[in-house]
Amino acid sequence: MATANIRRGALLGSKLRQLRRRNGLTLDELSIRCVHLDPQTAPSVSYLSMLENGKRTPSPQVLAMIAGVFGKPPEWFLDGSLDCVPTEASDGANLQGTGSLEATAFEPSFLFSPAMLRHALPELLLQTGTSGPAFAQLLIRVWQETQQNDFPDIERAAEAVGRREMPLALESLVAICERHGLRVRWVDDDRRRLNRGLARARFEAPGTLLVSRRLRTRVERLRYELAFFLGHKILHNGDGAISAARVDRAADSGNPLPQPPGLGLRDALHAWREFECSYFAGALLCPRAPFRQLLVREAHQLSIHRRLAVGPAVVMRRMTAVSPYRHWHFFDGYPPGYLRTVYRGNGIPLPWGNLSVVPDPCPHWAVFRLLREDDTDRAIATAKPTSQISAMLDGSTVRLYCCHSLLTRDAADATRVLSVGVDLAPALAAQGYDAPRLTRSVWEACQRGGGARMTPAEAAGAIRTVAHVLKIGWVAEALDVPAQIICPRSAACPRAAPCAAAGCGPRAAGHAQEA
Repeated sequence: MATANIRRGALLGSKLRQLRRRNGLTLDELSIRCVHLDPQTAPSVSYLSMLENGKRTPSPQVLAMIAGVFGKPPEWFLDGSLDCVPTEASDGANLQGTGSLEATAFEPSFLFSPAMLRHALPELLLQTGTSGPAFAQLLIRVWQETQQNDFPDIERAAEAVGRREMPLALESLVAICERHGLRVRWVDDDRRRLNRGLARARFEAPGTLLVSRRLRTRVERLRYELAFFLGHKILHNGDGAISAARVDRAADSGNPLPQPPGLGLRDALHAWREFECSYFAGALLCPRAPFRQLLVREAHQLSIHRRLAVGPAVVMRRMTAVSPYRHWHFFDGYPPGYLRTVYRGNGIPLPWGNLSVVPDPCPHWAVFRLLREDDTDRAIATAKPTSQISAMLDGSTVRLYCCHSLLTRDAADATRVLSVGVDLAPALAAQGYDAPRLTRSVWEACQRGGGARMTPAEAAGAIRTVAHVLKIGWVAEALDVPAQIICPRSAACPRAAPCAAAGCGPRAAGHAQEA
């Protein structure tokens, strides 16, 4: 009997360890999840460690609590099998083509040597009319995706400064700036220049920040500007090699400001500095550990941005950086279809070409549908995000996504859409579901519905379990509306009744561009 109990404990511990790691949780985070369910009987980190090592057998109450965190029946841990999840599903790298950037070995290799590329790239950019800042942004996006949006050095620098205080009061932020040699000087600014979307703050080396007095009425923006330029002071000692903050800055129409083609000497440097300072600002205002706990506690609801006094874009970006689940994507769009910021931690096929303009992005992507909103003022006044489950045919594979999108205005009062989303297939596989079969069932149901239909019951049940495990409430909310078939280009619409034929093609979709 004793031998049987030891073996059962070892099997339970092995399954628990596998399941926890598949869902990207540390022992500390699993303990916190249990505390949310029952603070009186929740297991400690050390006790969970002993469970995983087979040194303890949980009581029925503790086992039920742990099973509830992962959406499993308690019997699943005790059935004596080790059929948990295949090892390769842990990172999703080989699952339906998600999450990985495959390097291609080009031949002959000498043509792609650094010396050759250094001479060829400027000429290529000039011939294609690509500006240096646009090309630099593409390089940074690829680097983000390669690193899974994880930059621990910047995180540590921000945490050392802010000491993980959240929310960080404006007075505290100003005091931090002054403590690190960044003097804030308030100035009057021309209202017409502000309405053209120019930056509200300007850095003057080595340590002066000129800030418009009008920013006092826009606390979210003011706190971001201070955090952004504080990052420049700390990370680069305020050397001044940085342009104005790009986040929330665009022309009145939302279109990019014209840039000359070719790669300038400082284009890549300035673009990288902007990215670093932007990442620093997010890490300072939403420090990893407390922000991650808040996301779990509030089921990733976007409304937490008001509690933290930061913009919704900051919250969305930080979701993609701090979540233990790595398969996220983020779009920041302006009408008629200009996508300025893109992150694809899950490798989602883009609805437009790299650094090119196409006339017919699929109008059924939530971000493009919101950009075509007729009554923009009314839609923005409601300030209610929308959720959507989307099925996309990628070659012969069906991919399944859920996005959460918000129509809003930026600091220059230009209409914009923020959209954050997850790839559902790796999460389904991590729970032991047959992800390809379930995603295919959603696709087939939508085809029978002419392109949109409520998610089939079996797939909906699995997605609700995933939403519960990931603690992302808007994934479950998306099941209340029909799932949609989306595609990269409406000219090749895969719907049984193509959307272009229904009057939703190029004219309605507008233009899309990646920057």
